[in-house]
Amino acid sequence: MNDTSEKSRPLAAVVGGGPAGLMAAGRLAATAEVHVFDAMPSFGRKFLLAGKSGLNITHGEDFETFLTRFGAAREMLEPALRSFTPGDIREWAAALGIETFKGSSGRIFPVMMKTSPLLRAWLRQLGEKGVTFHTRHKWQGWTDKGALRFMRPGGDTTIVADVTILALGGASWPRLGSNGGWVDLLAAVGVNVTPFQPANCGFDVPWSSHLKEHFAGAPVKSVTLSCAGQSVKGDFVVTRTGVEGSAVYALSAPLRDAIERDGKASLMLDLTPDIDLDRLATTLSAPRGKNSLANHLRKKAGIDGVKAALLHEVSDKTAFNDPAQLARAIKYLPLTLERTRPLAEAISTAGGISPDELDASFMLRKCEGVFAAGEMLDWEAPTGGYLLSACLATGRAAGDGAACWLKRS
Repeated sequence: MNDTSEKSRPLAAVVGGGPAGLMAAGRLAATAEVHVFDAMPSFGRKFLLAGKSGLNITHGEDFETFLTRFGAAREMLEPALRSFTPGDIREWAAALGIETFKGSSGRIFPVMMKTSPLLRAWLRQLGEKGVTFHTRHKWQGWTDKGALRFMRPGGDTTIVADVTILALGGASWPRLGSNGGWVDLLAAVGVNVTPFQPANCGFDVPWSSHLKEHFAGAPVKSVTLSCAGQSVKGDFVVTRTGVEGSAVYALSAPLRDAIERDGKASLMLDLTPDIDLDRLATTLSAPRGKNSLANHLRKKAGIDGVKAALLHEVSDKTAFNDPAQLARAIKYLPLTLERTRPLAEAISTAGGISPDELDASFMLRKCEGVFAAGEMLDWEAPTGGYLLSACLATGRAAGDGAACWLKRS
């Protein structure tokens, strides 16, 4: 594999065996002899974990709305996303024998809800296309002559590739191989990498001992969370350290930015989003009779359990003596977030290779013939199928870009 002089086809090295890398490998297989390298003992480990509770493969909302979920990175990602839309992803999965359905939330799932059947079918298809897989190969950069260097159990090896696609992931879940260890390797050749930050992450809240002991792990259902002019209706979970869950993840970017700017962030909760403030105040003003305040809140406003605990945790005690103040506390309950949870716990990361370092085909401007895709790039998106969609789309685009570059070369 080191000697390229007698090859009838160019050799393409894909470094990283997650969704972006596998997609790139499939697109290159018709043009080159493709070898995929991964540091772990098997492929797609983070991909498998993502589907542990049901693989959310993409999202079925209106496509123009879908594009807005990528925020500031939309300009970089849009051409790739338009070339491989959520509908295209469903057709691709179907070609692998994986039927999908659209859930009530608009999220798209495989009918079997599992990642492993899709991954097995995908790897089998790539093998049939002639793709060769190498596990336990940890990328170590390049030699002075431009060969790829790998550390492996049997000793270091070098690979002379005609084209390279890097798809090494971000820096979350390092035990699954996505550890950001490639940053220094690219920095050594002058590639600018924006520092990683947690995305789709939990946050620390200074809970009382009572709330930690009695309500850690409790889900908070059907609430609206707001920060920096953005609001999300959904659920979250109280943890011993703070808060996490889908509604929190959706606001993780503005919350993280507020903490970085101000040293803390305020997350506003509306515990009764389906009842407006005036109606709630009127309802709470009704005579309690022999009911305790706890029963009154439960019967009139549906506030009990963890919601009641949060109300007592945060609100001024005087609010419980005034229905108008109590209603306002229920509708505008501020949680103070002190910090993000550690990067290793985040579902995904913000930061990565700066868009300025890439051309339109995802080739590194400072490394001719080297392309990058997936979470290595500087973008972030909420959970809901958006992360996987962009990894697949950029992997596909990088694979196509590499194939075109080989043909031109």
